[in-house]
Amino acid sequence: MSFAVKKKIKMINGVSIYEILSLTTILFFIGIYGFVTRKNLITVLMSIELILNASAINFVIINQYLYPENLQGALFSVFVIALAATESALAIAIIINLYKLLSSVETKDTEVMKY
Repeated sequence: MSFAVKKKIKMINGVSIYEILSLTTILFFIGIYGFVTRKNLITVLMSIELILNASAINFVIINQYLYPENLQGALFSVFVIALAATESALAIAIIINLYKLLSSVETKDTEVMKY
């Protein structure tokens, strides 16, 4: 009996794992770039969402490639999506209160909350 048994991996037809991982890497670094360079809190929040979505896609793709019969990657991605939803709700609530207080959603104006 050979240990090098080839498994039939069901991926997207015509799209390799390298292309999907390249796409998610690009999404991740677009999110990093947006998080570092943006001055508006809403766009910073959108950048964080890009980072989290790219990591959720990576969980699913790598799990599908390595262990297609298990669902741990999908479970982790559901957890990441739930975490992103709660993070978005909390951040939007903070941004709304900050806008009521300062009439601005720029990152340089958030120093008021320190005191």
